[in-house]
Amino acid sequence: MNKQDGMNYAPEGNVDKVVGEGEFRFAAIGLDHGHIYGMCNGLIEAGGELVTVYDPDPEKVKGFCEKYPGVDPAHSEDDILKDSSIQLIASANIPVHRHELGLRALDHGKHYFTDKPAFTKKEQIELARKKVEETGLKWGIYYSERLHVESAIFAGQLIDQGAIGRVIQVIGTGPHRANAASRPNWFFDPEAYGGILCDIGSHQIEQFLHYTGAKDAEVLHSKVANYNHKQYPQFEDYGDATLVADNGATFYFRVDWFTPDGLGTWGDGRALILGTEGYIEVRKYIDIARSSSGDHLYLVNKEGEKHFEVSGQVGFPFFGQFILDCLNGTEHAMTQEHAFKAAELCIDAQERAIIVEEAGQVSILNNGGNL
Repeated sequence: MNKQDGMNYAPEGNVDKVVGEGEFRFAAIGLDHGHIYGMCNGLIEAGGELVTVYDPDPEKVKGFCEKYPGVDPAHSEDDILKDSSIQLIASANIPVHRHELGLRALDHGKHYFTDKPAFTKKEQIELARKKVEETGLKWGIYYSERLHVESAIFAGQLIDQGAIGRVIQVIGTGPHRANAASRPNWFFDPEAYGGILCDIGSHQIEQFLHYTGAKDAEVLHSKVANYNHKQYPQFEDYGDATLVADNGATFYFRVDWFTPDGLGTWGDGRALILGTEGYIEVRKYIDIARSSSGDHLYLVNKEGEKHFEVSGQVGFPFFGQFILDCLNGTEHAMTQEHAFKAAELCIDAQERAIIVEEAGQVSILNNGGNL
């Protein structure tokens, strides 16, 4: 697992199979983002059987098959879609095309599991909602910064246990290392990736909804900027937003591409969760200048101050729950509406964003800003 490069960060956990051999067969289509490896790792560890892969780039397929020996390359996407033995398609193709593949997967009777951002426009979400209602199949979204981070999962468990009372405010930070020279061209095109608040902001908004138990929220203010990547004029290297949930909880988050070279991982992702009876700080990937390991959690409540190191102790329950949800028609891993609502709100934040320009000037993005 590459801790220096977020694009190829693929967590591995303990094997905790929820199904027997051959009970849940899945395929990978679209290898444009390295998150596909984390997605497949999680499904395999939960008992899923990865049987085949397709991508138009043979080099990507070769590397994928080296990582997962025994996986057969398919001649085409259509070969996989027409294989009735395959129950789910996992994909990390270019974000703007993710909804199209999802529609095709569901039309062929298969569940779909896509990397975030699952959508770049709200119209895409509406098409997905209608297709899910029509077919009864799952459209899962890989919000990895909560689902594949043990300290983030543990924070949710503590909240459920009442450790900090009612959650009333969350602060999230999602810094990333740009590694611009190694990025594909689409990475710098907001039409392809959706913009910074749509893309990496999706992690932040999903965890806010989860930790607060909110069903919906309103974007009060959002802004984006290109401070230091002028060679890519359309790229956004900074974004932040403020939201208020339908239950009164509030949220501020910041995402950026400014991880310094001296940090021992690709990003010092954190969450600070305030409750009526205490607070939690999650240090997801590193505890700077103290420990190079991740999954640190700090809890302060009426019982005192506690520090937990939970790497290897909590596991990644989402993947097994998601497999069982696909098989049983349940919603234990994540409700479909939660997955779609997080996607919808991050697009709303993106579309309403103020663009911060040189000398403090601002302009409105997509004619929908919120000055």
